[in-house]
This record gives sequence, structure tokens and C-alpha cells, in this order.
Amino acid sequence: MDDPILDCLIVGGGPAGLTAAIYLARFHLDILVVDGGKSRASWIPCTRNVSGFPDGINGKELLQRMRDQACKYGAKIETEFVTKLERDDERGLFAATWGSGCATARTVLLATGVTNRRPPMDEDLHDLALSRGLVRYCPLCDGYEVTDKKVGVIGSDSHGVAEALFIRSYTADVTLIVPDKALRLKPEDYRKLKDAGIDCVDGPAQAVAIPDGCIVVDTVEGHYAFDSIYPALGSDTHVQLAEMVGADLSAESCIKVDSHQRTSLSGLYAAGDVVIGLDQISHSMGEGGVAATTIRNDLCAKEPRWREPVQEMQKAESGS
Repeated sequence: MDDPILDCLIVGGGPAGLTAAIYLARFHLDILVVDGGKSRASWIPCTRNVSGFPDGINGKELLQRMRDQACKYGAKIETEFVTKLERDDERGLFAATWGSGCATARTVLLATGVTNRRPPMDEDLHDLALSRGLVRYCPLCDGYEVTDKKVGVIGSDSHGVAEALFIRSYTADVTLIVPDKALRLKPEDYRKLKDAGIDCVDGPAQAVAIPDGCIVVDTVEGHYAFDSIYPALGSDTHVQLAEMVGADLSAESCIKVDSHQRTSLSGLYAAGDVVIGLDQISHSMGEGGVAATTIRNDLCAKEPRWREPVQEMQKAESGS
């Protein structure tokens, strides 16, 4: 017997994917979440920007609560990496494959996110520093936590300049450090840094230690100790599955969507950081809710999902 066809396969179990799963499960749709377990939200030691948690919440705990909520309403979740996605144009269905299985679905939601580029430092040291708030990736999320502290920004272009200037509104002690070479910027960037009182240090640079609640960065100009460093090195979007089925991408290598999270390919949707946007948990949750509602409405436009009378469902369950 052929396996049942899912109403929706969600690829990615971060805030966008899990919000969509909660909505879709409560729409009484048959869904599956396949998640590789690498959501950026899981890196967060404590986020204080999520409404309803005034004292903050650990990223892993937040994701676990969302998984539990989705499963409570019937969602199924598998911890796997989807390696292949195909579309059968004739049947209008998608086929996904991962290490231990596969699935066929009427719709697919890609919530595959992005990966931040890490600064030059030992991997174990990075993870320890991250857990202690010595390495931070999102000043929009946690700039408040570095108020009046000594902060280093690791970056070598206008992106690094923009991040240093953003953090300058939280603290007067900001240093921009180049990771791999001498700083080369446009004259207006140099002027902005000078006007803001931001020091600049040439590379190469490498974070080498985390003694006494600070992080030490070794540069050609000597050692610098900071309360936190922010890598401003960009990120890589996970758009490989979208490319496999021919969905349109933006110039920034994000998945293009309309205002309802539809991609250029019928039946394929995208939400969260893989779509260009604010890269915030609340924003991803919002896109997940929009995508789920659109998926439900698009499915019902093709085939009404009328609920059976209670008596008929009881008869079916009893086999009479």
C-alpha cells in the first residue's frame, strides 16, 4: 500500500517552522516536520525579546516548548536532514528524501534558515564563549545586554561598520577589528567611525582565550580584551532544496516569496530567515503563521476540507 500523502511537509524546526506546525496541526491537516536540529535559535543562551518571557528564555527551551505544543495537536517531528526535494509536475506533488526515509506531500514549507559565519577561533572555545554571552551574533536581539560594556566587532567591510555603529548606541567603548587583513573602507565609512569614536584595529585577528569573564582577541597590534564580541561576517542561507525544484532566489540568495509566503513554484512556501527579512524570532513566528494560513487556504481552495459529523466519525472508528 502506498504511504499516505501529507498535506504539508515542513523542512526546518526553528521558530518559523514550528509556528507553522502549530497552526497547521490545529487546522486539522496531516503534517510532518523534518528538522536537522541546527536552528540558530538553539544557540541563544537567553533571549529577552520574546514576548511573554520578561526574564528571558533559553533558545533550546523555547524550541522544545514549541515542539511540545505542535505535537500536542497532532504534528509529527523527525530529526533528520532533508537531502533531496523533487516536484512531480503532472501530479502536483512533492517528494522529499532524507537519511532514513522519505515522504510525499501536497505542499512544502521551507523554513531552513541560515548559518552565521563564525569568527576565527577554536570551535570548542567559540561554543563555550557563546554559551557565556562572550560571543554574540545579534545586536538587535541582545544589544541591551552590552550596555556600557567593552565590545569588539569582528568585520572588514561596510557590514562591520554598520554593526559597530548600531552597537555604539548601547556603549561608548566599541572597537572594529578586521579578521584577516588591513581595514579598507570607503572614506565615508572612516568618517562615520571617527565621528562615533569607534576605534579600528587591523587584522589578522583571532579570539584566543576567555579568562575572568572576558574574551581576548589577538591582533597584529596586540591583545584586546572585551566583555563581548560580535562577528559581523555575514551568513549563508540554506536554499539548496529551493534550487532543486527551481524556485526563484533573490540577489541576496534568499528565497523569493510574495506577501503570503508563496514562492514562485505552486505548492512551495518559505518562511523565516531563509526569506530576506528581520532575522528575529518574532518575525519568523509571524511568517510561519502567515505561511500556515496560506497553505491551509490554498489546499481548501482546491478541495474543501469539510469536517465529518461526530456520529459519522464515531462509526468509522468503531468499524460499523
